[in-house]
Amino acid sequence: MTEPITETAKPAMKWYIVHTYSGYEHKAKAALEERVRSLHKEEKIGKVLVPIERVQELGKGGARKVSSRKFFPGYIFVQMVLDDETWHVIKDTPKITGFVGHSTNPPEVPMSEVEEIEQQMEEGALRPKPKVLFEVGEAIKVVDGPFQDFNGTVEEVKPEKGKVRVLISIFGRATPVELDFVQVEKA
Repeated sequence: MTEPITETAKPAMKWYIVHTYSGYEHKAKAALEERVRSLHKEEKIGKVLVPIERVQELGKGGARKVSSRKFFPGYIFVQMVLDDETWHVIKDTPKITGFVGHSTNPPEVPMSEVEEIEQQMEEGALRPKPKVLFEVGEAIKVVDGPFQDFNGTVEEVKPEKGKVRVLISIFGRATPVELDFVQVEKA
């Protein structure tokens, strides 16, 4: 015997990737959320996610600043029940060009990948990542601090501390110096 379908039994929402104008991800998100509200489609279109991370960089005058960087420029994630009606809501929203993948039957994004992206966003909000990552043996230039304008080679990278050990030539001798990621740049 099958159970009758009740009002509370809603179809499960799945995640899809939607292509937007590059640089307009937040405006596309706002336009889509406003459109969903005005058309009363909240039960079929859920969360809209712009994957961003916080990055730390050196600003003018040597001041450290934290800015945000998009994981996937030109794309947003939408949690929704995909049918003809919601497909048109997405397609007809300003600043959105369409779904990623097959135009009429886009692939869904596995929940595990969405959870991983959300976790990266949370970690980045708590502890901003450096804008540039370095590798051992890489040539760098010091842009801040007492060794400013010195060139060197990366000896060790400590990403959890945001530091890098660099060999700098001082008076003809290679001297190891520990610097913050924001104090050096790739040469």
